[in-house]
Amino acid sequence: MCGFTGFIGQLDDREGALTAMMDTIIHRGPDSEGKYIDNDAALGFRRLSIIDLSSIGDQPLYNEDKSKVLVFNGEIYNYQELRQELIEKGHTFISNTDSEALIHGFEEWGEKLVERLRGMFAFVIWDIGKKKLFAARDMFGIKPLYYAQMNDTLFFGSEIKSFLVHPKFEKVFNEEALGSYLSFQFVPTDETFFKGVFCLPPGHYFTYEGGSLKITRYFEPNFTGDYGKSFAEAVEDVEAVMKDSVDMHKISDVEVASYLSSGVDSSYLTYLGQVDRTFTVGFDEGKYSEIQDAKEFAASIHMKNDAKVITSEEYWDSLSDIQYYMDEPVADPAAIALFFLSREAAKHVKVVLSGEGSDELFGGYNIYCEPMEHTGFDRIPMPVRRILGRLAEYCLPRGTKGRGFLMRHGKTLEERYFANATNIFTEREAAKILKKGCKPSIQKITKPLYDRVKGKDPVTKMQYVDMHLWLVHDILMKGDKMGMANSLEVRVPFLDKKVMEFAQTLPVKYKVQAPRTKVALRGAAEKAIRRKTAQKKKLGFPIPIRVWLKEDKYYTRVKEAFTSESAEKFFNTNVLAKLLDDHKTGRNANEKTDNSRKIWTVYIFLVWYERFFGTVGTG
Repeated sequence: MCGFTGFIGQLDDREGALTAMMDTIIHRGPDSEGKYIDNDAALGFRRLSIIDLSSIGDQPLYNEDKSKVLVFNGEIYNYQELRQELIEKGHTFISNTDSEALIHGFEEWGEKLVERLRGMFAFVIWDIGKKKLFAARDMFGIKPLYYAQMNDTLFFGSEIKSFLVHPKFEKVFNEEALGSYLSFQFVPTDETFFKGVFCLPPGHYFTYEGGSLKITRYFEPNFTGDYGKSFAEAVEDVEAVMKDSVDMHKISDVEVASYLSSGVDSSYLTYLGQVDRTFTVGFDEGKYSEIQDAKEFAASIHMKNDAKVITSEEYWDSLSDIQYYMDEPVADPAAIALFFLSREAAKHVKVVLSGEGSDELFGGYNIYCEPMEHTGFDRIPMPVRRILGRLAEYCLPRGTKGRGFLMRHGKTLEERYFANATNIFTEREAAKILKKGCKPSIQKITKPLYDRVKGKDPVTKMQYVDMHLWLVHDILMKGDKMGMANSLEVRVPFLDKKVMEFAQTLPVKYKVQAPRTKVALRGAAEKAIRRKTAQKKKLGFPIPIRVWLKEDKYYTRVKEAFTSESAEKFFNTNVLAKLLDDHKTGRNANEKTDNSRKIWTVYIFLVWYERFFGTVGTG
């Protein structure tokens, strides 16, 4: 687990620029650094030593004749198998790193290399003689890869912030991304909030030669549901594929630990991994803590649990620094909790297992039950349901029981579902608070995804959308950035090539049986861990944002941001102030008025904007 950055293009002080770029990502790899510089390209690398701890494994790495050079972030879990095959084909290895399997693999198989890889990765290979760059990202998007073309220069790297210090990079805010951010709580496209900077989509690679960049997709999820065996056999197969994946993800020359919440995903991984240590965080506001449940579970399987209670002060005081590490705002309150979880784990280990991806692959979100529920209401003709939905949206006060149900069922799945994240701001609401209106539309983003799964059942469609939006731009973004902010490698055994191949075959009935989710996975977990944990209903990471925003000190802090110069640039601040005041007092609907998600989405954006474009600076 490491970080890299670099550029292709002319510059007088190439080494000075590259060194400055590398310094911005030192948190990704504090153990060592390496550079490659020629007249055209500059590649920089920061290393966190996990496999082959000797300096022989340092990057950049070269092939035998030094005609190609590699920088790589991630882990290749089948590298030993690839290494043996490449040795038999005549390649010479000088280290035992997974990185070297990539450079020789590219020599042997070219662009087809990516189809052979089992792991999480982002890497670039520079062909010195051909002056051609090859860059690839793993099939799920576990590891980040950003790029930008401007001023006759190509920038590439693990984090956007490394581009900002280059003299030819132009830092311009991309206001076009703001509307969709308000609805999704993250930027849901390959664009970023930095104009001209893009993230390479998961399952894609690009080539760059002679100033021309070409992007190619090499992986497409295909949920066939063609598993023909019994449920009992499915449970056994889940158990087998997950045990194999966890074993692969434990390959390391350093200790591997695990995150642990009170849910089935992390608990099952912890059991399968038989790790020595687990880590949990929570809050002291009663129901906003999973610490006690996690400790009880850890004790039940005889494992050590280190837990930290996060105070409201340290949570709020960390926001600016965390937005710096994130590169882009993600208004998921769990991102900040994840920072503290990573920090606690990093005091003891370099590698942890985490449960991301289980819900997308095995059907874990509670919302996936919705198409199987209320089928009687859904038989009402759609034109009638549309009228009822619009009446509910425009005529019923927010907070009225049944309002959300009527609004959702007054739309088709394709119209109403765009990610596991709730609809933070509707397009109408976003247009009301934005001075320049709301664009692009939500369906402009989701329609191409739905078009690729026409004819599939509703649950499969929702999984597909979540894999491309929620998983990539929220779950995995915060997982990587918060781990690496603390020089911690986060491994995700559910997001494994072999697990994916199996999960794609499961029929809906083995995933969701309303109100139950992850049916086959829970069946496998229940054979190994206590039923209370295996069958626990899916919960989001509990964060007391709603409570804090009613306290004077945090209300005042947000109010200052909502009336700031930055807020005035983009928002109708009187509307923002009303959202905040209504939340604090409970006005407008009833005493349960909860605008916390909307408030938080805007506030996190403003904290991020101030850090990168305001007076705080980016250091």
